[in-house]
This record gives sequence, C-alpha cells and structure tokens, in this order.
Amino acid sequence: MKDYYNEKYMPVVNRTGKITGYLGVLLSFCPAIVLAVIYGAVPQPAALATAFIAGASAFGVLWFVEPISYFPVIGPAGTYMAFLSGNISNMRIPCASMAQVAAGAEPGTEKGSVAATLGMATSIIINVSVLTAGAILGTRVLSMLPGGVQTALGYLIPALFGALLVQFGMKMVKHSIFMIIIAVILYTAIGMGVFSWLPGASNWLGTLACVFLSIAIGIATMRNSRTENTEEEKTE
Repeated sequence: MKDYYNEKYMPVVNRTGKITGYLGVLLSFCPAIVLAVIYGAVPQPAALATAFIAGASAFGVLWFVEPISYFPVIGPAGTYMAFLSGNISNMRIPCASMAQVAAGAEPGTEKGSVAATLGMATSIIINVSVLTAGAILGTRVLSMLPGGVQTALGYLIPALFGALLVQFGMKMVKHSIFMIIIAVILYTAIGMGVFSWLPGASNWLGTLACVFLSIAIGIATMRNSRTENTEEEKTE
C-alpha cells in the first residue's frame, strides 16, 4: 500500500492538482478580462500597484503561513483542493480533521492524508450545493432567521478552532499548553503596541510567530524523544 501511495497515487495527485490549480488561476482573471475586452474598463497601472500593495500588506504573510501550517493536517491532495475551493480554516480543516478522527488516522501519515482528502471532498460537494442555493435565494433566508441565530453565526469560526484545539491538544498536551501561553503573551504584547515599529504587525506577526515557533518546538521535542529512546535502548 505504501508503494502504491508513493508510486501511483501521489503522481496522479500532483499532476491533477497542478492542472486544476493553473486553470483556477487563469479562470480567476476571466472577469477582469471580460471587463477589459468587452467594456473597455482597464485600470491604470498605478491603481493596480496600489491595490496589490494594500492586499499584500494585509494578507501576503498568509500566502506562506497557511500552506506550511495546513499541510501537515491535510496532506498534498488536500492542499491542492483547499486552496482551489477556499473556506480553508472555517470548513476544509475541520472536515479533514474530523475525517481523520473517524478513520483513526494520524495527521502527517499516508492514511491521514487520504482520510483528509475524502473529508474535504465531501465538504466541497456539500459546500458548493449550499452556496448555489444561497446564491439563488440571496439574503432572504438569513433575514428569516431569529436574531439570536444570526448573532450566533458570528461565533462559528472561533467555535470550530476551539474544537480543533481541544482535539489536537489532547494528543499533544504539553506542546499545546506551551503554545497557548506563548500565543497569549505574544498577542498581549502586540495589543500593547510593543511591535508597533513593524509595519502591519497586528495583521501578521501573531500568526507567523506562533506557526513557526510551534514547528520549531515540535522538531526539538521530536529530537529529544528520539535521543531519550536511543539512550534507553542502549541501557537495556
């Protein structure tokens, strides 16, 4: 099964993922091309540069942080699917992690990657169906919901991340507690303006620092565990 995963499954995943990714990039420019060709609405280069700089300063760090932080959970196929379909943090990651729990698969393994792919594929199908119905019905359905339900919808993402934190925190208790302490200290410092000398620090510094600190601590912990196991084996 491992040979099949590496020699047959992964080449197909990479080939299909690259093709669909490039097609997604090209199709994303179709509305702009239609406006330019049919309606003659061509923005000035200075306006494009200003818009790009504004967007990159706010979200540019996510172009690097999200692939690195999500890849261990969703694997190669899940990465292709997630960044093509969107709604990564509030839908794809929770569905992928729940699929891994249901399958009894560990994140970062071949089994975990396949389970995450199946969970995300299911979420994409359901998501597209719901979005299609929502686009047709518009805001009429939301306006019919009670006020309490509409208010509660604003807490969906924190609730999802809280559930994910508990799920993975139970497997890595010490690591999770340590990272929570670091995150609290870091975001408190950011809120107090300690890093105000960094441009837009409140938008990217917390996420960037927490992700790479967590990776570094995880690598260090893994090395220490291997060293301790090696020493125990030598002693025995």
